[in-house]
Amino acid sequence: MIKRKIEIAVISDVHLGTYGCHAKHLLTYLNSIAPKKLILNGDIIDIWQFSKRYFPKPHLKVIKKIMSMAANGVEVIYVTGNHDEMLRKFSNTTIGNISIVDKAVLDLDGKKAWFFHGDVFDISIQNAKWLAKLGGYGYDLLTLLNKMVNWYLEKRGKERFSLSKKVKNGVKGAVKYINDYEKVIAEIAIENGYDYVICGHIHQPKMTYVETKQGSTTYLNSGDWVENFTALEYQFKRWKIYNFNNDKLAPFIVHDDFAEMEVKDLIAAITIVGQG
Repeated sequence: MIKRKIEIAVISDVHLGTYGCHAKHLLTYLNSIAPKKLILNGDIIDIWQFSKRYFPKPHLKVIKKIMSMAANGVEVIYVTGNHDEMLRKFSNTTIGNISIVDKAVLDLDGKKAWFFHGDVFDISIQNAKWLAKLGGYGYDLLTLLNKMVNWYLEKRGKERFSLSKKVKNGVKGAVKYINDYEKVIAEIAIENGYDYVICGHIHQPKMTYVETKQGSTTYLNSGDWVENFTALEYQFKRWKIYNFNNDKLAPFIVHDDFAEMEVKDLIAAITIVGQG
């Protein structure tokens, strides 16, 4: 199995445990790379909407794959987000090659990179968490409906369609919110002397150079695995946005170890990592 070697891979907003998560796409991607560092930039497991009734095997396989990568020497940095905020109780905890943090600052070839999820700059979440959670359920319902629509379109041989993107792009308030979010984060990064600022949260993959009177930075957003299927990759002193729909190679076969997996297997994987 040929894997692409990269310095850093960044994924966020996977939302395991929700109908919108495309775990199989993500698993294919993770099986195609050999990173030195894997940064999980928030909202990997959707604890807000977690239900015992819905956590299918592909979702468990993603967790098992991440554990396996850590057990095999990949440094995994789990940056907490708002949908997995319960993990913030364990911030600055390290188990084997896995560390849980609220933010991370790394030196990348002499440049400072600031990683965090981004919800701390979301006023709607800070001031009305209950409303944000309600909106989360609505979004999950929309993605479930979108799945059914796309199933029908694919059967007819037509192109997939994103309802959530259509809603976001059609609402002026949503467009303004995204622009304000990116502007505020870039300005704070510049004020603090960060060459790169890497976040998630708004499900909008992007890489752009921002310059103000105070200085400059590169703003990067890893997107999501609900509608965009994107990640960020750092290699040869450069960043790129990986897009599963455009950049995917031939499908990689999931190793036999992941073919059948139960909760006991997941616990065993965690134990192995802890002993590493």
